[in-house]
Amino acid sequence: MPIFGRRRSTTPRLAPELDDAELGKVCRALGAPRVQGHLDLSAGLVEQLLRDTGRNWDLRTHRFTVLSAMAPLALAQVWRRQRPKDPDALLFQAWTALQEGRVTGSPDDPQAIADRCRRAAELLPEDPLPWVCLLGVLRLLRRPEAEVYPVCQEIGARDPWNREAHLEMLGYLSPDECGSHSQVMDFVEAVRSSAPPDSPVAGVELAMIVDRYRANLSAGGVTALGARHRWTRPDTEAALARALTTWPQPGFLTHAAAAADLNLLAYALVQANRLPHAAEVFRAIGPTVTAWPWEQHGDPLQQYVYWRDQAQLVSA
Repeated sequence: MPIFGRRRSTTPRLAPELDDAELGKVCRALGAPRVQGHLDLSAGLVEQLLRDTGRNWDLRTHRFTVLSAMAPLALAQVWRRQRPKDPDALLFQAWTALQEGRVTGSPDDPQAIADRCRRAAELLPEDPLPWVCLLGVLRLLRRPEAEVYPVCQEIGARDPWNREAHLEMLGYLSPDECGSHSQVMDFVEAVRSSAPPDSPVAGVELAMIVDRYRANLSAGGVTALGARHRWTRPDTEAALARALTTWPQPGFLTHAAAAADLNLLAYALVQANRLPHAAEVFRAIGPTVTAWPWEQHGDPLQQYVYWRDQAQLVSA
């Protein structure tokens, strides 16, 4: 029993950093009450964390994505003033502006963001992240495929299984945005047939299924009433079976966002009324809860805890 040591909490909590402890420390610092010098200190913490990440593209993408969503644009501007020649500062400013544009629906100066991405790509020729950020900009602007696909090729040449890039394309190709149902299905099938089963893009197929369920619920009327039929479709059942075979095994999914994929799987199993199987996945998740997709039905933490407890009761 530890006396002065601290036990890791087993209480479920919303954690955008997932199980990245070092990222979690920086996130908590960003969320602390602002005092004089807070932005300068925070910029230094972000800079150091990203430098320490090195060339682990999967982890680097996860950290960039989470930090740029949490940090105010002012922090990125402070970092850029402190380090005007630092390509990470340039890229972080672009990514933070992209995240702000997602919240507002349109970035203030999309051309400036795209220019920063391309300049960062010149300064970081082996890094996929400037291209991933540019892909996000093109998606937000609903640019044509002729502009989007060359950017995908640049990403694929550097990090072929980049999770964030694949999720961007999943959204871009959806009928809600610039594509169609058949394009989404073709994309998912291509990923499933070529990617290693334990790669960072393992959850793309399940993300598509959950997103289509969300779209059906949001449509209202007869479409919403029939949304639950998605969980009894043969292709959905096959996808759940494939994931259940390996994902909950300790050490199988090791990418930075593995906990997010496990949350997706637990949610899907709950919606499919497969609570005994969901219990196994809840045990694998532990205390790390993601807002998506639980937030579709209310407070995400409450939803997670309720269904975890229900699954445990059924499987007891």
